[in-house]
Parts: sequence; C-alpha cells; structure tokens
Amino acid sequence: MQRTLVLVKPDAVQRGLVGEVVSRLERRGLKFVAMKLMAVSDALAAQHYGEHKGKPFYEGLVSFITSAPIVAAVIEGENAVELVRATIGATDPRDSDAGTIRGDLAVSIGQNLVHGSDSEESAVREIGLFFSADEIVDYTRDIDRWITEA
Repeated sequence: MQRTLVLVKPDAVQRGLVGEVVSRLERRGLKFVAMKLMAVSDALAAQHYGEHKGKPFYEGLVSFITSAPIVAAVIEGENAVELVRATIGATDPRDSDAGTIRGDLAVSIGQNLVHGSDSEESAVREIGLFFSADEIVDYTRDIDRWITEA
C-alpha cells in the first residue's frame, strides 16, 4: 500500500471545510492512518517548501501555511498519491474539474484549500516532516476487501 501526505490548509480550516475534505477522501476508499490539527512553524514551512526557495511566490507560501492551523494527515491506499491528487484537482482551481475538491470549493491558486504530495518520493519526505513513525497507525478495515481487488 502506498502512503501520501495531505494538508488541509488554513483557508479550508477557517472556512469549516475540514470535514468535507476528509469525507471526500474517505468516500474515495482511502484510509486515514494519521491526522492532527497543528500550527506550522516557520522552520517546518521552510522545510516543506524548500524546493521553492528563491522563487517569487516562496514567501507567500510560507506566510500562508503559517497563518492559521492546518490539518495534516497521512492517507493510505493503492495508488494513494495519484488518487488523492485526482480527488483534490489541479493546483489552480480554474483548471480543476467539477467534482474535485478545488473545482467545487476553491477560487484562487493562492488559497486552494488542500495539499497532496505530488509523487511517492515527495510523500515519503513530507510525511517524515509532519509525522513521527509512532503517530502513524497501521490497521485493517473490514471494508478494504470491498475497495480493492485481492
């Protein structure tokens, strides 16, 4: 099974959309194995967005993610990275299909509600930034046999 990181960003928390985001990902058949409400420090934001350092939008990213609480989650499932990204929608909500989280609920690229790791390698790195190994719970759901082929 693959794992990926999801961040429900400050705008979604402030708008009361955490439940909607979680619900859509769960209905997709994905399993939450870790979740927490947290404030992102400047240091953690710098690590998370390190690949963008020096780009014109970097300071805005850091300022936004540290502006209010987020909900961080680790999600597990077959092809979890791809399924989460498809459920979230394109980075720019104007390019997101109806039925995706961003396509239905977001308006601007700067406040696009949710982050999902863009690759399996990124997911491993990002999960390590936001969660320690003992915060991730390994468990079996009875419904898993109805979601994926054995």
